[in-house]
Amino acid sequence: MKTSCYHVTRKEAFHFRSLWSSLHTHVAGFAAVCATMSFIKAIFKLLVFASVAVLVVVSLRNWMATKEYVFNKEDIAKLVKQYAGQDHEHAFTKVVVELRKRYPGRILPDEDLQWIFVNAGGWMGSMCLLHASLTEYLLLFGTAVDTSGHSGRYFVEISDTIISGTFRQWKEGTTKSEIYYPGDTIVHKVGDATAVQWTAGTWMVEYGKGFIPSTLGFAFADSLFSTQDFLTMFYVVRVYVKALVMEAGTLLTEAGVF
Repeated sequence: MKTSCYHVTRKEAFHFRSLWSSLHTHVAGFAAVCATMSFIKAIFKLLVFASVAVLVVVSLRNWMATKEYVFNKEDIAKLVKQYAGQDHEHAFTKVVVELRKRYPGRILPDEDLQWIFVNAGGWMGSMCLLHASLTEYLLLFGTAVDTSGHSGRYFVEISDTIISGTFRQWKEGTTKSEIYYPGDTIVHKVGDATAVQWTAGTWMVEYGKGFIPSTLGFAFADSLFSTQDFLTMFYVVRVYVKALVMEAGTLLTEAGVF
């Protein structure tokens, strides 16, 4: 029995190598095209996300610039200055009573008023929320101990009018700090960052105007990653939700829905 063997000629081997090289080149080219397409898609998605983010920010700024606000910092400062230098608990009581007269349905009832610790930017204080919405908040704030840290940088303008104690502020880009006393109002503009220091017994009324949810990251950071005081975080969220519900009810009532 004969066995047949097939011998590959040089010409056939060369042709096979050429085909393999050509196939490898095409596969590599296809892979490069796929990688390029993936990169282009990623860039496109990034551009779409950036465009949407810019559109949202611009829309929010335009909305906040044209909407009507419940409070204004000048009226709040004028009211609080009447009680500057007095015992802070007595002053706070008077301020809350007057606010309820001027802004019915806007200030939380006594049963919802709660002093809550705030740890943020390295400092520790306590706040009592009076009013909150998506674009405004009004609260009592202060500290019973010396404390200092970073102010935070927000999409919110914040004004503090001091009732007692002292507030030292070191503004970004300067080499000297300033000290404020009872009756003074300190305005923290949108995008600003400062170092802050309060002496023990410093108490004030604080009003914020802007996109309030943008402050929550700073407000919760120390509690989440440092003190791990989750109960305090719960207290803050609970009172903020209560204030939002109250504000929504007031707006619907004013609109004639209820």
